[in-house]
Amino acid sequence: MTTPDGHRGGPVGFPAADPFPTGAFPIPSALSHAVTGARYWLPPQPAPAVATAPAPHPAAFDVEAVRRDFPQLHREVNGHPLVWLDNGATTLKPRQVTEAVGEHYARETSNVHRGAHTLAKQATEVYEEGREEAAKLLGTRDTGEVVFVRGATEAVNLVAQSWGRANLGVGDEILVSVAEHHSNLVPWQLIAGERRARVVPIPLLPDGQLDQDAYRDLLTNRTKLVALTHASNTLGTVPPVAEMTALAHRWGARVLVDGAQAVCHFPVDVTELDADFYAFSGHKVFAPTGIGVLFGKREVLEAMPPWQGGGNMIDTVGFGGTSYAPLPHRLEAGTGHIAGVAGLRAALRYLAGLDREAATGYEEQLTAYATRALSTVPGIRLLGTAPGKIGVLTFLLAGADPVDLAGRLDRQGVAVRAGHHCAQPALAAYGVTSAVRASLAVYNTAREVDVLVGALQEAAGA
Repeated sequence: MTTPDGHRGGPVGFPAADPFPTGAFPIPSALSHAVTGARYWLPPQPAPAVATAPAPHPAAFDVEAVRRDFPQLHREVNGHPLVWLDNGATTLKPRQVTEAVGEHYARETSNVHRGAHTLAKQATEVYEEGREEAAKLLGTRDTGEVVFVRGATEAVNLVAQSWGRANLGVGDEILVSVAEHHSNLVPWQLIAGERRARVVPIPLLPDGQLDQDAYRDLLTNRTKLVALTHASNTLGTVPPVAEMTALAHRWGARVLVDGAQAVCHFPVDVTELDADFYAFSGHKVFAPTGIGVLFGKREVLEAMPPWQGGGNMIDTVGFGGTSYAPLPHRLEAGTGHIAGVAGLRAALRYLAGLDREAATGYEEQLTAYATRALSTVPGIRLLGTAPGKIGVLTFLLAGADPVDLAGRLDRQGVAVRAGHHCAQPALAAYGVTSAVRASLAVYNTAREVDVLVGALQEAAGA
């Protein structure tokens, strides 16, 4: 049996082998979506009037061609080929991105907007093309709905401090899922304390899904905002965001979706989701650190007061009063991360150049393979087994401290993350404070999964 991309050759530093050998680690039934073509992140579609043929198998995906674009994948760490399984913390950068950033600093350095000279015009063109690429990624035609920020963390803080300060009052409620990254919880706690509102948790089910019955019961006329992850950075859970958003809107509440872990793994359409706000970080989708995007519905953003004041966000300034620039600039005070946007433009174009359906299908099958392979390790405990999850595999190994175990894996060239993953409430739901996380991306292979599993079996004394 060949891989989903039809390739049998190994990456640099690994022997040729079949990444999905027949019978080695069969796909578990709980993740059978990986081969049926189901897409859990899409809104439900109406049933066809007549029976239709099953969806075709995803088109061939050439993972080796993708790997060639990522130089860091071909280095050694501690005498072993690098196995990068820390994608949930940050993704590696393809050469197209590093070249774009280098080109900006080497040949095109200038500030953007308002400049009359050639370099300013060129830098502005690249900057605004980056905004257009972000709009395409998110499925909006209105670039005014795309605000550049430092990352998802700043995006959530912007909404909390601007929209929240203007709209939250005494006794109002903000529903936040227990699966959230701290970045989509702490900002709400801060503004709730200031406005005397309440943050109310949406609980988890044992497999890591959000408890939908509890969610429906929690929604009331006091609910002003619902904060949801589109994909959990610790459990991999992909909640039914479109359905949850529709329920929130029935109560007049706004919805903010943290898409930091989603945009790299599957297509996103904010129009179909009907999200009021959507945030992501560039460094989790092959772009540089320090750049990210906040999407907001135009009518919502226009009603929000500026969060920060300074250059770029103004129209006219005087001691008698100041008027503000139109969207999106009124929410982008100061000089932005221009080189970061150049890198973001390159990263999003790189992602758009992939066959997203084939890439997503490949990742699904790799996730299923990795889940089954890890289950063969004696004493392992996987946290989060919701159907449709992304390739986030968080686990504990009996008798092993997570940080010590991550160090042992590093000595064999395997990069994973250990700790609370900025998701302490999610881990607390499982009665733990720390765990190891291996997170997959589109350039990972089953051979790399085998290296991880072999190292864990050795650590377990198998």
